[in-house]
Amino acid sequence: MEYTENYELEALKYLAYCYQSENISCPKDIRSTTTYLMLYFVLSTGIVLAVGGNLIVIISISHFKQLHTPTNILILSLAITDLLLGILLMPVFMVRTVESCWYFGETICLVFSFFDIALCTISVVHLIFVAIDRYHAVCYPLIYPAKITFSVAWSFVTISWAVPLIYTFLHFYFKGKIKKEEEYNVCPVDCMILFSTLWSFLDTLFTFFLPCTVMLCMYARVFLVARRHSKFIKCSRKKTSCEDNKHLNSQRRDGKATKTLGIVMSVFILCWSPYCLYSVFSRYFNVFATPGIEDALGWLAFFNSSFNPLIYALFYPWFQKSFKIIVTCKIFNHESSLTNLITDSH
Repeated sequence: MEYTENYELEALKYLAYCYQSENISCPKDIRSTTTYLMLYFVLSTGIVLAVGGNLIVIISISHFKQLHTPTNILILSLAITDLLLGILLMPVFMVRTVESCWYFGETICLVFSFFDIALCTISVVHLIFVAIDRYHAVCYPLIYPAKITFSVAWSFVTISWAVPLIYTFLHFYFKGKIKKEEEYNVCPVDCMILFSTLWSFLDTLFTFFLPCTVMLCMYARVFLVARRHSKFIKCSRKKTSCEDNKHLNSQRRDGKATKTLGIVMSVFILCWSPYCLYSVFSRYFNVFATPGIEDALGWLAFFNSSFNPLIYALFYPWFQKSFKIIVTCKIFNHESSLTNLITDSH
């Protein structure tokens, strides 16, 4: 008996709460200083990549006139989405993850959850339109310039923002509420938004799984056509005129752009699928992971916004050139916006 009491007293030394003055407060995870610093360093690095990398994408496409294309308008808008996620969501979630407590109150919880759902849906819709753009560019190259114009691209951008924002607002207004401790045995100071099981499933189905399936089917078709084009280009190199060479170079650039944007879509699916699958399984099959694994799945999804600029840096020569111009401040030179970033070989 005495041993048990001593053990409990010893354990209390290592027990902390999110709000020490509140008896109802949740226990807080105790971590070593090294663990705290490592977590903050790794997560902060992801935030810096998301914010800094997407800022470079936004500045590059906005500033350099050669990059003013319908496809790049969609990339620009997608980068703005990733930038907002890096500014609005990732820092808040970092504190929530490392401190294992929600310190921001109910209002910020609702705002955070709203933008979490909205920005994810906005990204999905953008990627659908990127797939449509690439589908027309590769499968119908002759009518593509007339079909996907700047006005069409801006219409895609408008829809990509307006529809998800309206949907998310209605989603919250009619279906969402903060979980209560007495109903779900969770900490009253935590940030957890509840939706009905059926509504959550339909939401995940129509805003993630079905769009991703459509995109995969479209890109499968695109890559089959691109493969045929690639064989045709190889056979035609030696017997083409100057004008034909320009057309072949344009097709080759479209093929490379399609490959890069296909990688962007694939990385998005890989990053978000585990989180979405877990959401479905936890609601329907009562399969629950530890808080640490839940946070890891959330960060894998958020880090997608950090990965996109890295993909552009690896596969887009224009991004590499514009990055050098921006970081060396040559962007402030006279007529820097007219810099040639794309050559025929690219």
